[in-house]
Amino acid sequence: MLAGLLKKSKRTIVYTGAGMSTESGLPDFRSAKTGMWELEDPSKVASVTALNAHVERFFQFYKQRVLAAKETGPHAGHRILAKWEQQGLINGIITQNVDGFHTMAGSKNVMELHGTLRKVHCESCGKDYSNERYVQDEFYCECGGKLRPSIVLFGEMLPEEAFLQAIFESEKADLFIVLGSSLTVSPANQFPMMAKEQGAELVIINMEATEMDGIADLVINGRKIGEVLKEADEELVQ
Repeated sequence: MLAGLLKKSKRTIVYTGAGMSTESGLPDFRSAKTGMWELEDPSKVASVTALNAHVERFFQFYKQRVLAAKETGPHAGHRILAKWEQQGLINGIITQNVDGFHTMAGSKNVMELHGTLRKVHCESCGKDYSNERYVQDEFYCECGGKLRPSIVLFGEMLPEEAFLQAIFESEKADLFIVLGSSLTVSPANQFPMMAKEQGAELVIINMEATEMDGIADLVINGRKIGEVLKEADEELVQ
């Protein structure tokens, strides 16, 4: 059925959440007992306050996150989405994830709502660096400023350009596919609703049920995203 919806659609937008990353082996933030925020207080390690008041802890926390992203990578689902974009089957990806795996897999039109761990930049002068600086324990810029990951920290606004583009793409979609998101975090969970209100068909593929399943045209729970996308890809070539 997913393959049929893709074939019929003229403009398809994909929205990905933590479930897309956990299939690559990255830890989730909010999962009960195993999520990062069960083990760490976000205000102490992942906020603007932490960058200023607990800077060494901040650096070490994000060094571990950078290393985890480098030790894993895109899975089959990421690569299929990139292939579908090249084939014109999907038109863009809105993501909550900061691992950069969509870009690494070859996707071009990626709206990173929370930024990316693939880069760090100077808090003082704004200069960009590779995240290799964190791997090498180099946490300060040539100007002396602190280097921070190019992601949205707790207490910061979402990047305006990515957010506005995501609104535009959601309202223009006639098929909107959610992959691996519980759809509980605002404002990101507004995008599927925007698409639906403009007449788009809504597909939700997530391990657990979401609050928006009732308005979706197709819901797939309890299955790996990569497997579902692989099946749809095989159907498309038949």
